[in-house]
Amino acid sequence: MTGYGVVARAAGGAVRLIECGVIRTSAGEPLAQRIREIYDAIRALIDRHRPYAVSVEDVFQGKNVKSALKLGHARGAILLAAEHGDVLIAEYAPRQIKKAVVGNGNATKEQVGFMVQQQLKLKEAPSPHDAADGVAAALCHSLMGSFPA
Repeated sequence: MTGYGVVARAAGGAVRLIECGVIRTSAGEPLAQRIREIYDAIRALIDRHRPYAVSVEDVFQGKNVKSALKLGHARGAILLAAEHGDVLIAEYAPRQIKKAVVGNGNATKEQVGFMVQQQLKLKEAPSPHDAADGVAAALCHSLMGSFPA
């Protein structure tokens, strides 16, 4: 499951949520097909919203090597889709995203979801946590990234 979020900055500087969710791949299908599903979903998002940038979480060295490999495959599909869509790619470490959105690089998933909800003035936090993480990555770039004038 890969979370995503699309945000837009208004002329006055306020950021609003356009869309968020998760990309679920077909469990039990070959890896190549699952990577293609992620690629196709990201390309569809890019075609639909025409973003200035795609913000992607850097791979981190965790305890579970298998999870890190799966994340690497998903990132590769996302990076390729963004490159094919001629979209700027911004990469942030998980701690950077948490620091930008929550103010604490060690924030929990619940804290990230809560602060996404607060900063974007949502009725509830995006769900599941992967969707909130995707929105947090987009929000991080809106807070830290550079945009055209």
